[in-house]
Amino acid sequence: MPTSRSTADRHRSNSSRHYAVVGAGMAGVACARTLVQAGHRVSVFEREAAAGGRMASESTPFGKFDSGAQYFTVRDPRFARVLQTVPQLCKPWSANLVRVLDAHGRVAEAALPAREPHWVAQPGMDALVAHWAAPLGDALVTRTQVTTIERDALDGKRWQLRTAGTDDSQHVYSGFDGVLLAVPPARTRALLDNGKLSADISEKIEAVRIAPCWTLMIAFPQANQANLSHLGPQWNAARSTHHRVAWLARESSKPGRDRIERWTLQASPAWSHEHLRDDASRVEAKLLRAFAEITGIRAVPSHAQARCWPEAQTQVPVGKPHLWDAKARIGVAGDWCTGHRVEDAFLSGLSLALKVA
Repeated sequence: MPTSRSTADRHRSNSSRHYAVVGAGMAGVACARTLVQAGHRVSVFEREAAAGGRMASESTPFGKFDSGAQYFTVRDPRFARVLQTVPQLCKPWSANLVRVLDAHGRVAEAALPAREPHWVAQPGMDALVAHWAAPLGDALVTRTQVTTIERDALDGKRWQLRTAGTDDSQHVYSGFDGVLLAVPPARTRALLDNGKLSADISEKIEAVRIAPCWTLMIAFPQANQANLSHLGPQWNAARSTHHRVAWLARESSKPGRDRIERWTLQASPAWSHEHLRDDASRVEAKLLRAFAEITGIRAVPSHAQARCWPEAQTQVPVGKPHLWDAKARIGVAGDWCTGHRVEDAFLSGLSLALKVA
């Protein structure tokens, strides 16, 4: 004889809602997974080919590069607990040997023991978000950009989304009880139709400022062919006061990476802003010169690729973990709500999901 459902089960079924989550970076995936665990339905829309957001990794013939977030730290017990579910995926990185360099590449501060562990996902930073997104299955719709949010044509109390695919296809997804945006501020403002969908949220994000970042990825396979363990300096990562470069990392020093000598440079916020509209080849040339000045490595790389993140590092955050307009049933999450760390993104997505669940 079948067992009747409990009161709690019936309540959960009756109160289940369908949410659209726009953006499958760390914040969007954390939000979506939490809602599913609470018994709700989600449809997650991501314009790229896979989940990840700024925890992005670029695959090349010479190995992977982390083109966005370089590592993450763990300070909040909620983030620590969820990471305990993926012990084989995340490993500490010897970035505790970080130097602080002056504008000419000289060590301005001696290497000190790390104040907190630096962690990376393997084989690339995108692996962590991809792992957490996998259970979403077909609820994750990739290569699809949301272009418009509007009231559902058949039910004015709900929302529908107009989308454009990378193949120029257009679709309308409808029947959403709420829309949760986990995309950068500029995209959020556009989707909110300059405040028409939620004046309250639009007003709160008006003061948010995020600096752009040019990233350069270079590879030197000749170092391996010459039986050298690596080229140049003995450190694995450094912060720099060079006017062009803020961060350098030896990708090949990270756990689970190919050993071919590879470096990632991230330009300073001011320089990135100044050269935001430059073409990639010009940026590559300028950052390669800066790389040679800082590291002393003047060999020509076999691979050089530049990528620009128009919104990368938060300068002025919202000041709250998330934003939620209960009347409109529209919410916002992202690292930029409170900072710029990977953990900030996770906690923002989590807090928004707990608010609306």
